[in-house]
Parts: sequence; C-alpha cells; structure tokens
Amino acid sequence: MPLSQIFPIAGTLASVVAAAVVVLAAYKTSAAKVWRDEAEAQKERADRLAGDLTEIKNRLSRIEAENARLIQLLTSLDPARLAVARLADHPTED
Repeated sequence: MPLSQIFPIAGTLASVVAAAVVVLAAYKTSAAKVWRDEAEAQKERADRLAGDLTEIKNRLSRIEAENARLIQLLTSLDPARLAVARLADHPTED
C-alpha cells in the first residue's frame, strides 16, 4: 500500500478516534453531573429525615413526660385502684 493511500485513511481514523474521545468525555461529564445531582438529592433527603427524627424524639419526650405526670396523678388519687387496673390490663400468666 503506497504512502499516498495510508495518509487519508490515517487522517480519517484519527478523526474517528478524536470524535470518540470527545463523545466519551461528554458522557463521563454528564454521568458525573448526574451522580453529583443524585448525591445532592440524597443529602437533602438525609437532612430532612434527620430533622424529622429530631422532631419525633422531641414529641416522644413530651409524651413520656405527660404519661409520667398522668401516672403520678392517678397514683396520688387512689394507688390501689391503679394497681387493680394494671392487673386487669396485664394479667400474669402462671
């Protein structure tokens, strides 16, 4: 094959390789952007869930405090009736 035929083929081949490199780089850049966007979305979701968890813990603490206050009120009224009510709710298994 003469040199005059190799140069056009080599030029075409170099153009195809360069185009493939450009397409591959664009794909990787796009993939990186997609992963970055996904990571940001997951971080926002994690922050929101952390806030929800804090709110749930605060509500649970308030409910536990209210229950303790109600139990204290009940036992101060008639501790014997409270004990009977607890036994009726949770009978012991022999």
